[in-house]
Amino acid sequence: MSRDGSQQRSEDGLRGDQRAINPSRRKLRRRIERPRYVPWTVRYFRYLWRYKLTPAGRFLFWSVLFTSAGMATVAMPVYQIFCVLFSAYLVVWLTNLMFRPRLTVRGNLPTRVTAGELITCDIELTNDSWRPAYDLMLWLIGLQKSVRFESANTAIPRLAPGQSGILPLVLRPLRRGVYEMPDLRPHSTFPFNLMRSGSTRFPLKPLIVMPQFHVLRAIDVPVGLRYQPGGVALSSNVGESPEYIGNRDYVPGEPIRRLDFRSWARLARPVVREYQEEYYCRIALILDTWIPQRRTPPEGFPELEAAISLSASIADSLCATEHLIDIFAAGPELYVFRAGRQLAHFDNVLEILASVAACQDDPFARVTPAVADELMSITTSVCVFLDWDDSREELVRTIIESGCQLKLIIVRDRPLSKELPDDLGHATVLTSAQVLSGGIDTL
Repeated sequence: MSRDGSQQRSEDGLRGDQRAINPSRRKLRRRIERPRYVPWTVRYFRYLWRYKLTPAGRFLFWSVLFTSAGMATVAMPVYQIFCVLFSAYLVVWLTNLMFRPRLTVRGNLPTRVTAGELITCDIELTNDSWRPAYDLMLWLIGLQKSVRFESANTAIPRLAPGQSGILPLVLRPLRRGVYEMPDLRPHSTFPFNLMRSGSTRFPLKPLIVMPQFHVLRAIDVPVGLRYQPGGVALSSNVGESPEYIGNRDYVPGEPIRRLDFRSWARLARPVVREYQEEYYCRIALILDTWIPQRRTPPEGFPELEAAISLSASIADSLCATEHLIDIFAAGPELYVFRAGRQLAHFDNVLEILASVAACQDDPFARVTPAVADELMSITTSVCVFLDWDDSREELVRTIIESGCQLKLIIVRDRPLSKELPDDLGHATVLTSAQVLSGGIDTL
């Protein structure tokens, strides 16, 4: 984006490659991980199999199905076994209807966590029924495979009418991303722990899983100063505030608002205030997410995850300085976000990196013009690439020709698709294992 303090992919903005909003009124439209659409019949049978029946209930179902072969004749002993097992199902189903709990749920799940971090929160259950509730547990239907539910077997044995109890909700997200959480379903497995009963649903907010990163001890970034139109206003977003440097004699044609009337009265001649616009070091962090591979493995792309983790480490190191940072993430849509000084917190940067997805088509046709529009005020560009080819080289040469300093980092496990030219200077080539293991503490 080209507007100060702006970012793309807003919920209340139009869609396109160059959309922007002010971060002070920021509503990021995130790429939420949602399950694929399936017909309602398939969803209903999944509901019966995955939620209504417990693991013991599913084992009993297969036992009933296996013994149903004895229905051919009543003379076979298997027929009696089938009748006993089927009767057990009927008893459990009728008991479920009688002792179905009516509960009030209270709790607050954290909305921002780091990948691999354990999430624990207390869920309070209150029995609103006139009869006691037994064997109360929690369940999440349709939870993404990247998020583990580690407290599914924790239960409250008995809850009297009007009584409240606490159940822990423990989750462990394995991968970064923004996940739409399913409704939390408290239920009862009474009796025999064969079927679940309960109609209470408790909605959960989307879970933002931010990428893991390791703090850099030092980063060598070539810096300099360039004039920034708007000066301090660019960094503080509170209006024009050029720095006052002194007074001088009035020159005809200058704005009246700059007249210093106190100095004019003291010196008996017109005097104006003189100001100087600010010069800042503005750094562009360009993240490459182009992976031509069409199929996404369950564990994700290690090179992309390493590049995102490394970008988070670089942004963390640069946000602690007085630099202005523009983050360009080349994904299915172009992300542009400005941070540093008073513009945004580092958590906002991690939100952007959490929602970045792999791009299967060459995105540099959109990235290069967006970066070129900002190059006149950018001092240094830090490029984190996944490979080296003609489109990436064109972007790098555009940066160099504009007079910007360059720091090039390539995260690649395989050989580069094209040799690096000698006239571009030094480039750092790292493997995904080096980055993800935390072995990189200086750049």
